[in-house]
Amino acid sequence: MNTNNDQSTLAQTSTYLPLAGKKGLITGIANDKSIAFAVAKAVRDLGADIAVTYQNDKTAKYTQPLADSLGAKIFEKLDVTQPGSLEAVIEKCGAEFGHIDFAIHSMAFCEAEDLHGRVIDTSEAGFDSAMNISCHSFLRMAKALEPLMAEGGSLITMSYLGAERVVRNYGVMGIIKAALESAVRYMAYDLGPKGIRVFAVSPGPIMTRAASGITNFNKLLESDAVKAPLGRTVTIEEVGALVGFLCSSGSSGMTGQTIYVDAGAHIVA
Repeated sequence: MNTNNDQSTLAQTSTYLPLAGKKGLITGIANDKSIAFAVAKAVRDLGADIAVTYQNDKTAKYTQPLADSLGAKIFEKLDVTQPGSLEAVIEKCGAEFGHIDFAIHSMAFCEAEDLHGRVIDTSEAGFDSAMNISCHSFLRMAKALEPLMAEGGSLITMSYLGAERVVRNYGVMGIIKAALESAVRYMAYDLGPKGIRVFAVSPGPIMTRAASGITNFNKLLESDAVKAPLGRTVTIEEVGALVGFLCSSGSSGMTGQTIYVDAGAHIVA
């Protein structure tokens, strides 16, 4: 066995990967069914080095093995409700990587009573919490990352069709996601001169831990599969593949869009 030749071939092959040498931050991995985990796998397969975050000590026991399996260079706690937590993680990324080429914002939260109830009954505290965690944290992430993205890059967040249309049982999160998609457009305008591109990815319904909190979610899955032109729902791997493309130079002429990956369901009334 010629180990040296094998390693040389691997090194040569890696230079052709679209994200070879790129560095990225990925938030929101809860388990191996998370969209963020599929994204992390996709960008790693394309050659990127990544930093992965976990929410708290309770979730770390589930996410640590996943971070290890991905070969994450950084595994850090991130709780955006704690002052300085986000900025500390990004400072660690700067120290380890020197720069950041892409970041995935896959964070959302809403109190159950606000998610399931009428939007006009949403408490002020509940609305503020949902907006802070699910939307404003993306703005904060961009601000903290801006100095590390001197060569440009991609900032990507996760949305849903409930931002554009009323989806039963999605409640105030529909309003929050609409604000998030608007933030993407304004961020793209502000950061475009620096070559930083901003996107919202809007997957169809996928059974993740977050989705399990939506009442009658199984019915939503079934109805989307029926109406989608492709006759099915999508997988987390398909979402990961799209995000990998958005992190690459192949999407260099794009910014500010909400991009649907839902088997075409969003075009059908």
